[in-house]
Amino acid sequence: MKLYINGNETELDEACATLTDLLSRPEWKERRMIVELNGMIVGRDDFGMVLLADGDRIELVHFVGGG
Repeated sequence: MKLYINGNETELDEACATLTDLLSRPEWKERRMIVELNGMIVGRDDFGMVLLADGDRIELVHFVGGG
């Protein structure tokens, strides 16, 4: 499946079916994020119910602490 994550084309296998699956990947795990899917903000409670489809555009914005 081809997704566009933060503007970058990314190929993922079919096992990555939901936003929860995507965010469980090592590069995103343990980060607090806001997720936008095809122009719509997705609430954290909905991550497991949102199915990904070929061509989806996902923007992941994570928080960074600092001072």
